[in-house]
Amino acid sequence: MNLRDPARPDSFTPTVRRLMAGEFDEGPDYTTYRRRGTTDWLLFHTLNGRGRLGTAYSDVVAAPESLTLVKPGTLHDYGVEPTLRHWHFLYAHFHPKPDWTPLLDWPEVAPGILQLHPSEQAAARIAGHLAAVVRHQSSVLAQGELLAVNALEAALIWADTQNPRATPIDDRLLRAIELIDRDLKADLGVPRLARAANLSPSRFAHLFRAQLGIAPQQFVERRRIEAARRLLELTARPVSSVAAEVGFTNPLYFSTRFRQHTGATPTAYRKG
Repeated sequence: MNLRDPARPDSFTPTVRRLMAGEFDEGPDYTTYRRRGTTDWLLFHTLNGRGRLGTAYSDVVAAPESLTLVKPGTLHDYGVEPTLRHWHFLYAHFHPKPDWTPLLDWPEVAPGILQLHPSEQAAARIAGHLAAVVRHQSSVLAQGELLAVNALEAALIWADTQNPRATPIDDRLLRAIELIDRDLKADLGVPRLARAANLSPSRFAHLFRAQLGIAPQQFVERRRIEAARRLLELTARPVSSVAAEVGFTNPLYFSTRFRQHTGATPTAYRKG
């Protein structure tokens, strides 16, 4: 069938204010067709089975662990790939923040369709963040949408580590970064991070700076300050509690470092 056959009915087009995400596990009858696409970006992460995206040239296959991104205004003609007849995937319709633009510069496999093939380890991390997007989107908390957006940003950042157009990050460093993100209250000194990466402290510090352009401890502090900003925005916790939650044992030192990064004290930042 002609992909732009005027007689072919269009599927329902969702209205996406900022973000809409979900998880589908579909059989052979699943198909979607939108001749004008949507005004948002559409991300698929295949968990198992296979999807197919029709183009004017040939189908693009969404294989297990692959990430497929459809640009706004791109024809939607997607569904279950006919051989396996099953497609289990996470998806997200979203309007990106302006500073996400570099994170969406993936290789184009067909006009308007971009794709990445992350490693198994990275794919698992990305799937975890996308599952959090779905979970937070359904939250009864007033901040649920913001939490979902933060989780999507984390998924895109991890995807960027697998982008051949970006500077690749050594898998050993990714293990250390995962340790940092898992528990900011933990001992995150260079010796501990180096052990996670299975490197000597000196080799780890050199490789980290060479690939990320920043010393490990500077990176840890930035992550802690970013987490503190979210807690100050989303909760009413005392500043001392926020400091402890992100790994600062001295509230006064936390306030000093927070002001150095943001230009405001934690109290002033919250009021603003």
